Amino acid sequence: MFVKNDLCALRLATGLSQRELAQALGVSRQTINSIENGRYDPSLPLAIAIARHFHRTVEEIFHVD
Repeated sequence: MFVKNDLCALRLATGLSQRELAQALGVSRQTINSIENGRYDPSLPLAIAIARHFHRTVEEIFHVD
């Protein structure tokens, strides 16, 4: 199953760099980059942490098309 996401758009809309978001979530910048480019699907706990960071639901950020 291929999961798409709006993480890059949300991050840019809030003016965060990949490094700043990674630090806020306790992951590496490479992890954020891989999620944004669809090379890595985050674990459920990480997806929830990302959603909470942006005050969104997981479904608003990650979706299957």
